[in-house]
Amino acid sequence: MNYKPILAIIKRELRSVTRERTIMIAIVIQLFIASFSSVILVGLLSFYDPSTIAQNSQARIQAGIVGDQESPLLNYLLANNVRPIYFADPAQADAALAQGLIDTVLYVPPEDPTQITHMQLFLPEAETQSTVVMMLLRKPLEQYENYLRRERGIEVRFTDLEGKPSTSYEFLYATILPILMFFPGFVAGSMVADSVASELEHDTLETLWSAPISLGQIFAAKILAAMVLALIQVALWLVLLHFNQIEVQNTLNVLFLSVVVAGLNAVAAAGITTFLKDRERAQFIYSLTIVLVAGGSTLIGRSPITLLTQLATNDYYASGMDVALYGGLLLLVGAAYLMFSQRLLGTKI
Repeated sequence: MNYKPILAIIKRELRSVTRERTIMIAIVIQLFIASFSSVILVGLLSFYDPSTIAQNSQARIQAGIVGDQESPLLNYLLANNVRPIYFADPAQADAALAQGLIDTVLYVPPEDPTQITHMQLFLPEAETQSTVVMMLLRKPLEQYENYLRRERGIEVRFTDLEGKPSTSYEFLYATILPILMFFPGFVAGSMVADSVASELEHDTLETLWSAPISLGQIFAAKILAAMVLALIQVALWLVLLHFNQIEVQNTLNVLFLSVVVAGLNAVAAAGITTFLKDRERAQFIYSLTIVLVAGGSTLIGRSPITLLTQLATNDYYASGMDVALYGGLLLLVGAAYLMFSQRLLGTKI
């Protein structure tokens, strides 16, 4: 079998991607998300769950301290990215807060074991800034409360839990990661739909078919080119996630699953476009099909999204065998399409 014509078509398809603005814009958006995924994660979580700000960011604030300048609270503040600044006069602290020189004002009374400790906290007027200040002060204030209870023989106290909160963990591996790993597959399908539609609309498919290559090989080359593009993207995204200190387990299985899903999308796009023979209708039906299939796949026990999350988090019950099943599905669907591609074209060729 002569593979040179197939390789030539693959190279041509990959070169043509640089001329497709829509595809290039989609790739650039994915690159941005992968490059700044940790920053985006913090930003999105601040809306979804503000309590995660302190655990996920390295923000620093300055707190004006009025009252006891020897309080252990100051050490807890320093250990949690809060810089205490002592003010002897409360009016000066209020003025500094109003001018934006400090982010908050804390009144810390002298310790008295016989009295309940009453503290006062003054926040800036900006709601967003106040939320950040509250989240950053939460841990040191809890630690100080534990200290006071311990000094007074009270056993009830806050418990420090290790690791990141479940919200950020779920959001990262169930949302951000699937978007980055599967969106190249969507782009792959769109690329194939454009390519096949262009061949049919400009009657260049007949010219390709006249060469020593079969119709099935032509379509196979287009699908493989889309999978190669998806492979490059997913591999790069995994590297960028690693640089963002986001660990992905079972990297090879994650990579293979993403490429297989890209192949399934490419086959679906090729089949739809071959049947409709119209770029706009094909792109619309393809996009609608992907949305419906992605939504419907969540109803099955081991959907690609669920499997990806399980693999990335090293779930005990997810393995390469599950990925191989999707690989087998791709081979089956791809072979069926290539076998009946000429029949789908009807009288066009």
